[in-house]
Amino acid sequence: MKIVVYGASGYQGKLVLTELARRDIEMVLAGRDLARLEGAASAVGLPGAERRLAGTGDHEALVHAFRGCDGVINCAGPFTMSGEAVVRAAIAAGCHYVDTSGEQLYVKKIFDTFATEAENAGVTVVPAANDGCVPVDLMAQILADRLESVEEIISIHRVVGGGAMSRGSLRSLVETIDAIKAGGITYDDGDWRTGVPARHTSIRLPGESQATPVMAFPVSEVVTIPRHIRLRHVEGLTEAALGDQLNAPLTSEIIEGLPEGPDAESRRTQHFTYVLDAAGTDGRRARGVVRGPDTYGTTAVIAVESARRLIADPAKPGVLAPAQAFEPTAFLEFLVPYGIQWTVEEAPAT
Repeated sequence: MKIVVYGASGYQGKLVLTELARRDIEMVLAGRDLARLEGAASAVGLPGAERRLAGTGDHEALVHAFRGCDGVINCAGPFTMSGEAVVRAAIAAGCHYVDTSGEQLYVKKIFDTFATEAENAGVTVVPAANDGCVPVDLMAQILADRLESVEEIISIHRVVGGGAMSRGSLRSLVETIDAIKAGGITYDDGDWRTGVPARHTSIRLPGESQATPVMAFPVSEVVTIPRHIRLRHVEGLTEAALGDQLNAPLTSEIIEGLPEGPDAESRRTQHFTYVLDAAGTDGRRARGVVRGPDTYGTTAVIAVESARRLIADPAKPGVLAPAQAFEPTAFLEFLVPYGIQWTVEEAPAT
């Protein structure tokens, strides 16, 4: 098994390299800058790792960089700007593909653009193989199986601690800020729509006696869940306090002056809670909760395991949601030793 990491010299890319090395999976480092790739190889203790140069503006070079590999993990954001080129090249090279994107509209575009192309090539594409979308999408299928017939799913993201975002995450934020401020898209009555008012302005989260104010937020599972669950409504929410942070000025010059990403100690102090509230068509309700540490480290584990599973136990070709590509309970159980906890319980009344 050989996996190529595109964007290997970035903050998330180096975490993915580290996870591949820990699991003794052969890898290729790919990107636009040889010096940065050599620095990444040295930083993760792999000075002899193979490096291949290719920019996203050169399709043939990208295809050549991916040839001979079984899978591609794309960590090169902002994905809205360059992700499509990497997907297209991976398909042309016959490689299964995952990426670490959390950019909602980009994820939707991959489904809309590459489904037939990937299917015809016998390649499986799973975008948004990250700490949020994969466990939440898998949990959604578990809730749907429990309720049997689903009316709506509300997904709430809460992240505490961890220091500042990586420079790559901040660049993605700048590129998609208008969509983020608008709350992204909502799945409503059989289509994805913009400008749909959030159903809830506050949610009582697990372990809390009072409701937390929330705001609409463009989470990727709004795109993936309707691919495998028949339902009427899906929306994404996060804490309303994030709105104040989004109003802070952020330029490329400011981003370049910041650290590459949170240090190891900051990552150790970070915790996330993702909550899915599902309502059945018969009035029954269920809640799924996923908790874990270190969004960046967890994303590296999930991206590597997603690529490994696509190679070792191929899913059907095409662009797939996580729950279409992987058995939900088995994947969530795989994550438990990495500090991920997941539970299914009765949902509180809203």
